[in-house]
Amino acid sequence: MAHTFMIKSPHDLTARAEPFVTGAVAPETGIYRVVHAAHRLPHEVVIIKGERFPRCCKCAASVLFDLVHAAPDLYRHFVHRIYELPVQEDPPEAIPA
Repeated sequence: MAHTFMIKSPHDLTARAEPFVTGAVAPETGIYRVVHAAHRLPHEVVIIKGERFPRCCKCAASVLFDLVHAAPDLYRHFVHRIYELPVQEDPPEAIPA
């Protein structure tokens, strides 16, 4: 019988009390949870250390970022930079037959 154990990563910074805001500099490369003001559900993005947290083209600066998991070696050699989060509406709920 296999056992599953949860281990806290030494790079996991989810205990931060305050979220990061648009325009702040990312302290770690990692996966961040993005919470928009009102127009969509939270989602996740990768932000590179030293880059500024982007604004959303729909809700502007009303976006908050929480580090879900630090990944310092992610995209070490190849990086795509975005300067604004594109509008991407959540899919409509499936309609039961």
